[in-house]
Amino acid sequence: MALVDPVSDALINIKNHDFASKRHCLLRPASKLMGEILRVLKDSGYVQAFEFVVDGREGIYKVDLAGKINDCKAVKPRYPVKKDGFEKFEKKYLPARGIGILIVTTPDGVMTHRQAKEKNLGGRLLGFVY
Repeated sequence: MALVDPVSDALINIKNHDFASKRHCLLRPASKLMGEILRVLKDSGYVQAFEFVVDGREGIYKVDLAGKINDCKAVKPRYPVKKDGFEKFEKKYLPARGIGILIVTTPDGVMTHRQAKEKNLGGRLLGFVY
């Protein structure tokens, strides 16, 4: 099976394992971007912990799930969002105001849409979780 979008595959893998009440999940291939997305998920409380495991090839992320995910997907296409344009995408992808996060890549790195608003930054949408 060929990987078309590793970010999308990883987020769907996390969601499926969380729905099946699994405690752990393995994500491959590992990348810096996936590590940053996992950091954002950990900081937001959707993932308990994660670690990079060297397997002699591309590497694997071992993720400890918290059991708090209702939905988790990548956004395709990766829309560019200006610093004051997040509300449109919050309405489109999140169930209600204040519930869930949009994961955004900005010039300062990967962060939630709330952090990007505070820092007055725009960026590209990578995914959403609630």
